[in-house]
Amino acid sequence: MTTLDLHHNIPSKKNENPTPGFRTRAIHAGQDPDPLTGAVIPPIYQTSTFVQPGVETLRAGFEYSRGGNPTRTGLEEQLAKLEAGAAAFSFASGMAAEDALLRAVLKPGATVVSTAETYGGTHRLLTQLYARWGVNTVFVSPSEQDKLAQAVETYRPDVVWLETPSNPLLTVVDISAWAEATHQYGGLLVVDNTFASPALQQPITLGADLVIHSTTKYIGGHSDVLGGAIVVGETSWEDKPLAEVIGFQQFAAGAVAGPQDCFLTSRGLKTLGVRMQQHCENARIIAEWLQDRSEVDQVFYPGLSFHPSYDIARRQMSDFGGIVSFRLNGGEAKARQVAESTETFLLSVSLGGVESLISHPATMTHGSTKGSEQAPPADVVRLSVGIENIEDLLIDLERALRS
Repeated sequence: MTTLDLHHNIPSKKNENPTPGFRTRAIHAGQDPDPLTGAVIPPIYQTSTFVQPGVETLRAGFEYSRGGNPTRTGLEEQLAKLEAGAAAFSFASGMAAEDALLRAVLKPGATVVSTAETYGGTHRLLTQLYARWGVNTVFVSPSEQDKLAQAVETYRPDVVWLETPSNPLLTVVDISAWAEATHQYGGLLVVDNTFASPALQQPITLGADLVIHSTTKYIGGHSDVLGGAIVVGETSWEDKPLAEVIGFQQFAAGAVAGPQDCFLTSRGLKTLGVRMQQHCENARIIAEWLQDRSEVDQVFYPGLSFHPSYDIARRQMSDFGGIVSFRLNGGEAKARQVAESTETFLLSVSLGGVESLISHPATMTHGSTKGSEQAPPADVVRLSVGIENIEDLLIDLERALRS
């Protein structure tokens, strides 16, 4: 680094305390060294309960690990800082987080407006579990802003649920526009930010009230831990701060993440920024390469200039993500054949780990939508592009497409 570079990176006297950058926050937020030993990495508090100095007195605010655990608290502070939220809450899985959020803010007779392109587990939760509880869900194409506004005006939903980029067709939704429409009628805007991660997109800064994550995916990043999270903004709900509403639900229902899982998730979160750079770079190269393949009918990747969401993605995201989907000439049979023919790309339902994964959404991640209008096309293959050498990934796809 030259002397000029050094001076260029030193804050000016007018801004001596700038907000730390994303990677700095990911490493240090909620991760103070152990005050007893000086250990750089905070210890894992593998305990169910905490000794109290008095009947109504708690030491450092901890009583029982369902209500709070220092390892979980550290992770939640990390998540809140990275998503620009007021508070965050960690759960045992992404679906546990979704369920906690919906139970906290919905009542029988409530209405949810959701984007039609959404994870199969979310679709199952809304249409099979919450429908039995008297919650009505209306699905709207994420690319049709006018229909969304009409649905919000007609149904006055309690919750509008966005997944952006969507799974598996990677439609990017204009969060600010949807926030404006939602808030006009008093609803809450929830954004599933799993595909983008906070490294590429912070929905709360764009008007969202809550952000949901499967931390199993990019945040954990190593396919070795299950988890979910809710991040809340400064919004109030029924005259209470939303953080208080979600916090009570977490404590009362108890689907919390354990300390070991929180530790692994926190460790993964520290490298999220640098991992996402490589995920995005590899995904962009593969998306461009797939365009020229005769076996491929259509490529879905918001970083391609012809993708319908390209302009929104450029404005809303810092990069385009690590997921690429494509339709194959030859229909479902060819899609299944390709998904079963790769070697470096492992056949799996998940995504977001350092290793590359391939799936057939119609029968795997979105099996619960089969027969519905929300089911993805059967000829679609989804890639979760890992951080391996790009040459090895291209050779693997070349071999599978030729099969």
